Amino acid sequence: LQNVRIDPSSISFQMWKDIPVPFYLSVHFFEVLNPKQVLQGEKPVLSQRGPYVYREYRNKTNITFHDNDTVSYLEYRKLFFQPDLSNGTEDEYIVVPNILMMGAAVMMEKLPNVVKILLSGALAGLKQEAFMNRTVGEIMWGYEDPLIDAINMIVPGLIPFKGKFGLFIDFNNSNSGLFTVNTGMKDISQVHMVDSWNGLKKVNYWRSSQCNMINGTSGEMWPPFMSPTSLEFYSPDACRSMTLVYEQSGKFKGVPTYRFVAPKTLFANGTDYPPNEGFCPCMQSGIQNVSTCRLNAPMFISHPHFYNADPSLVAAVEGLHPSKDQHGLFLDVHPMTGIPMNCSIKLQLNLYIKQVSGIIQTGKIKPVVLPLLWFAESGSIEGSVLKQFYTNLVLLPSVLDYLQYALLGLSLPLIISAAVLLAMRK
Repeated sequence: LQNVRIDPSSISFQMWKDIPVPFYLSVHFFEVLNPKQVLQGEKPVLSQRGPYVYREYRNKTNITFHDNDTVSYLEYRKLFFQPDLSNGTEDEYIVVPNILMMGAAVMMEKLPNVVKILLSGALAGLKQEAFMNRTVGEIMWGYEDPLIDAINMIVPGLIPFKGKFGLFIDFNNSNSGLFTVNTGMKDISQVHMVDSWNGLKKVNYWRSSQCNMINGTSGEMWPPFMSPTSLEFYSPDACRSMTLVYEQSGKFKGVPTYRFVAPKTLFANGTDYPPNEGFCPCMQSGIQNVSTCRLNAPMFISHPHFYNADPSLVAAVEGLHPSKDQHGLFLDVHPMTGIPMNCSIKLQLNLYIKQVSGIIQTGKIKPVVLPLLWFAESGSIEGSVLKQFYTNLVLLPSVLDYLQYALLGLSLPLIISAAVLLAMRK
């Protein structure tokens, strides 16, 4: 118990503070092979590119212990491109939807025609098209786009940011918010459980109190003595808490583990799974509308390749091949300590695109949820950390357990002998 509390004297504290596990972010893009045909109303044909792999380093700063058995911290992530592990470079060009333009078009669909005509004229003047050909690095880390200033001028506040636009621009050299979690000093069953995030006990992105709840841990460790049922964590990237369910027991390099996976209901719509009604407005099951926490842009998250989603989503495009082995997420956790041994968390980012009357650049595009990219954050304990973990938390307890039974075995003849001698004296 002392070893898994958040306490500077515990074995796991340094592991919690500066995660020694080599984490990797692997990003796969979906290139649109037939952009001209999509503009004429044909089905998008996609080709998966990548992976583009980044070594991810995490460390906690501003660690502050409080009197109520909690600790606050900021965790920063730094990413470094790994050419030897990647299938391609950041300088490669990829044809993808013009995310800013297509997103703004859908967001402005219900505004007066005069506003949409103004935007269409500005797009023409800026030579903006529905699809763009940019490098991996630009899409990931940002590019200057005069469209940002034009949209801000036409509809102030529609996209409340300036400067560069990139899908991962806020991911590198940044933190995921101020977490305050339980230290487990008084109640070990509450260790790592989130007390608040950015000072909030619940978020306000969703339409139900249940969906707005901040449940579980921050996704790094869980309380010890886990049961084979489920685990929860709050994900700032997904703007919600997630529940994974127990799948099977196993071993990772000799260490006993429970494997937890995503249930089919994780991204189900409110019709198929009523508790998810708070995440609506919904479309098909298998995709979650995250527009309320993504500047109201028509963005959806899902499993990669629409794994575990409504088959109509896969059928609406060509080039997707969902499979559990490649696209299902999992966590292998040591149940005695609640420490993950091996994990791969996978999510896909999608953009809803369609023809918008008054904006000629959207052509005759049929409504479709178009995959942009999917990524996996993966890591496993190895090397000296694994050896220390195995020795202290697997091998020694097993030896002590064996000695306990051995001593009981040795003591039994002594007890019998003492009983016999006592009887003889009588």
